[in-house]
Amino acid sequence: MAKQYETVIGLEVHVELATKTKIFCGCSTEFGGAPNTHTCPVCTGMPGSLPVLNKQVVEYAMAVGLATNCGINQYCKFDRKNYFYPDNPQNYQISQLYLPICHDGFVEIETAAGRKQVGIHEIHMEEDAGKLIHDEWEDCSLVDYNRSGVPLIEIVSEPDMRSAEEVIAYLDKLRLIIQYLGASDCKLQEGSMRADVNLSVREVGAPEFGTRTEMKNLNSFKAIARAIEGERERQIELIEEGKAVIQETRRWDDNKEYSYAMRSKEDAQDYRYFPDPDLVPVVISDEWLEEIRQKQPELRTEKLERYKKEFEIPEYDAGIITGTKKMADIFEETTAICGKPKKVSNWLMGETLRLLSEANKTPEDIKFSPKNLAKLINLVESGTINNSVAKDVFEKVFAEDIAPDKYVEEKGLKTVNDEGALRAKIQEIVAANPQSVEDYHNGKEKAIGFLVGQTMKAMQGKANPGMVNKILKEIL
Repeated sequence: MAKQYETVIGLEVHVELATKTKIFCGCSTEFGGAPNTHTCPVCTGMPGSLPVLNKQVVEYAMAVGLATNCGINQYCKFDRKNYFYPDNPQNYQISQLYLPICHDGFVEIETAAGRKQVGIHEIHMEEDAGKLIHDEWEDCSLVDYNRSGVPLIEIVSEPDMRSAEEVIAYLDKLRLIIQYLGASDCKLQEGSMRADVNLSVREVGAPEFGTRTEMKNLNSFKAIARAIEGERERQIELIEEGKAVIQETRRWDDNKEYSYAMRSKEDAQDYRYFPDPDLVPVVISDEWLEEIRQKQPELRTEKLERYKKEFEIPEYDAGIITGTKKMADIFEETTAICGKPKKVSNWLMGETLRLLSEANKTPEDIKFSPKNLAKLINLVESGTINNSVAKDVFEKVFAEDIAPDKYVEEKGLKTVNDEGALRAKIQEIVAANPQSVEDYHNGKEKAIGFLVGQTMKAMQGKANPGMVNKILKEIL
């Protein structure tokens, strides 16, 4: 009988924090920018320059810790992790090894297999390194220090996950928590959320873990899922052939769907950690911790429950709308203006998602304001415009955030509710289509649909469909 294997996975997730400035200096953290323009003596590691801690970084780290059920170390400090690499300007990275800010937390995930808690070993603050750009043409490497010193938190999970599905559920949960806190935008494609996967396999029922490898270079959920499957198969194949799995760091190539070894895994002693002599310990008072606790916003899980009760919208819709903070914010603000939650939900779930998908964009890219969506909904509800006109107007609102009331006025798109004018037009159409009239009188109900269509066409789509139906039936 073939052996059964179990995959054991733990993650190290790096999240770039949404501060305006870097962790130890006043340089901008903005993504992009010409190489080496967001730099100063501190983040380029010049001798004699001294770091000063950014208070906002500590507050974001505490907020994420509280939201993931962690204990907060009210006395924590920074350590130097020494290694020599061109994108690391001081030849050490300032991180936290001995006393990280958060410890022993968990998040709850839900997969097809049910609910499960994934433990969080610790969350620590650290600085990011610069970026190496390899120039094939000139056969050299260039270094950009713009990212050097950008504040990160590293969230280290326990080895509690057993499948790619659980890993994606865990990452999605973290991403939502952090976005709702406003601590980061968590864009994998821009590198503001990065996950390294530690994976090992063992025979089902074995008490010991197998030898683990660490995979880097994963910048989408799909790549992470593929890398887990690929590495699992590679390790099982080695074990089946009686070979040993080597503890090493591997790089995943998503195009080739294969990982290759980068370096054998270092242990903590290789980094010669010691407390950073330039930074004083961080002491978090009870008052400061309480202040952050009071400021914690409503997170996705609570929001979901509240939407179903307060706004009476279906669970599926509530799930999609709360799936990004941007959508939830637009929903709440628009509802507050127009007081029609079901209509707001319909516009977000229908036209908004359709236009986003056509433009290959995400809800974060939405440009229109809640004010203009509310105006559009009110125009439809008051009968000023009909549904088909509203959809055309919404495309303009979606693209340019125009004021729909002004646009409808300027373009003359108001619904014609003038019964006299409509009756005259309908009499013309009835006179011009004797065959449809005869069909209707012979019991073909569908014939009236053709006449309604002809009327709407003649009125350039601006007639009130209910009124057209009513008048037609009277005339017929």
